[in-house]
Amino acid sequence: MVGNYYDKGEFNGSVLAVKNGKTVCDTALGLSNIEKNIKLEKTTPIYIASLSKPFTAVSVMLLQQKGLLNYDDKASKYIELPAYAQNVSIRQLLNHTSGIKDYESIIFSKKGLTNQDVLSWLSGLNKLEFPSGSRFQYSNSGFIILSLIIEKVSKQSYGTFLSEHIFTPLGMKNTWVYDSLTADKNRATGYNKNKHLDDYSILTTGDGGIYSTPEDLYRFDQALRSFKLINKSNTDLMYTPTKLSDGKLSNYGFGWFIEESDGGKTVSHTGGLSGFRAIFWRDLNSNSCIIALTNQGDAFPLSDFLKDMKRTLQ
Repeated sequence: MVGNYYDKGEFNGSVLAVKNGKTVCDTALGLSNIEKNIKLEKTTPIYIASLSKPFTAVSVMLLQQKGLLNYDDKASKYIELPAYAQNVSIRQLLNHTSGIKDYESIIFSKKGLTNQDVLSWLSGLNKLEFPSGSRFQYSNSGFIILSLIIEKVSKQSYGTFLSEHIFTPLGMKNTWVYDSLTADKNRATGYNKNKHLDDYSILTTGDGGIYSTPEDLYRFDQALRSFKLINKSNTDLMYTPTKLSDGKLSNYGFGWFIEESDGGKTVSHTGGLSGFRAIFWRDLNSNSCIIALTNQGDAFPLSDFLKDMKRTLQ
């Protein structure tokens, strides 16, 4: 089935699908670099964009488990934030109810954009988008603030913290956070559907920043299922829809979109930036998941692909 998408020019990348613990698809198709004609391998790191958010959330949970922070702490306890954001809590950042404006719609196109650039931009605003906790609104800015908190509390860079506490312990050998030191590593180059260069070019972390492979993401999936990283109560919390101030529920927990039906509970996250798209879908009742990463971004019909892949798992 993945081959059909590749044949139509809609998919260039790698896919891993697992049904009840058994691998039903594990493949890499196409090129990692078109100009140099380099084949894309299953071990080629591909930019995962917002699939980085579950890693940021787990990092915050690891710090909470060590007693180094609490979810209801104000973010401003750890880092300097503009006056209007003084009362935003870590919990509200994790579940996108903070009301902090998303930078991506405004300054996303700046090459080499850093977390500090985003923080400076936020300081130039004068109010929240809505009262914290009152509604869900996806905010990349919020996850950048979480990355800065992780760095402040752990006294390590975001990349070093993730490497030491998640990637290395789980044997995620082809996963790392992009920065000036890792820029020359072997990785997939990003393209648009016309195969024109559209590579990753910013330096923010927390909301994105990670390169990985489906095999490594599956190791993360398995570690979360077996409580290897975070304990049972934090795991439950991660997959619990957020209650808003009016009593309604949003379909986001700590770093995951949540879907509940008679068949049980599934969680997922997507990612997309420049020439990259990513999907990580996990059935929590059965040991099943679908992971797809592509470096030819806007050629990929992500939701159709996911529907077709889910059918193969039924």
